[in-house]
Amino acid sequence: MADLLNVEGLSAGYGEAVVINDVSFSLAEGQTLALLGRNGTGKTTLMNTLAGATRQHGGRISLGGVALHKLPSHQRAGAGIGWVPQERNIFKSLTVHENLTAVARPGKWTPEGVYTMFPRLAERKGNLGTQLSGGEQQMLAVGRALVLNPRLLLLDEPLEGLAPIIVEELLRAIRRITRDEGLSAIIVEQHPQAILAISDSAVVLDRGSIVHRGTARELREAPQLLDHLLGVAR
Repeated sequence: MADLLNVEGLSAGYGEAVVINDVSFSLAEGQTLALLGRNGTGKTTLMNTLAGATRQHGGRISLGGVALHKLPSHQRAGAGIGWVPQERNIFKSLTVHENLTAVARPGKWTPEGVYTMFPRLAERKGNLGTQLSGGEQQMLAVGRALVLNPRLLLLDEPLEGLAPIIVEELLRAIRRITRDEGLSAIIVEQHPQAILAISDSAVVLDRGSIVHRGTARELREAPQLLDHLLGVAR
């Protein structure tokens, strides 16, 4: 299976501060990567760097052979990056439908497809972003990324702070997007077992560097190793 994403010797951060250092990994077309680590280990910085929202100090990023590290964030979106940051970044002064149609690009994923996946959004398509619950805003953020028709979806803690029923709904949607529809994805999440169950591979960061890489199944079936890597005391 051909690689879609290649990251080589990536170092980046904010201003002169280097947060991630010499990070290298690859992701095959149609595969999902779980990006794990304790708080403050550089996971969000790595995601932001892939999307073009940090200062890159070294290394290369390529997506389908396109050198992303040379492009600003809006051109990375055009090259195939769909990004759902922690802050969600929906247009709160626009309606649900306007949020989706304002950024939609031609392709398989349409606003109607998003409504089919998230019936809650269909019921609220005329509501402003400010009138949505946190879970509905997260669904909208995922939908906005999908209607860009990306080649790679970046999800930064998509389940954070959500009610259990919404978590289950989002997990089903992410499983469908990645497993059934075959969209490549990188997922950062504080619920490792939930994400490892729908991922192919896993990378663990500590102090801005990769300290473990392997299959998601290996980590899922070795809870003591996972706890050790994440600094969890039993």
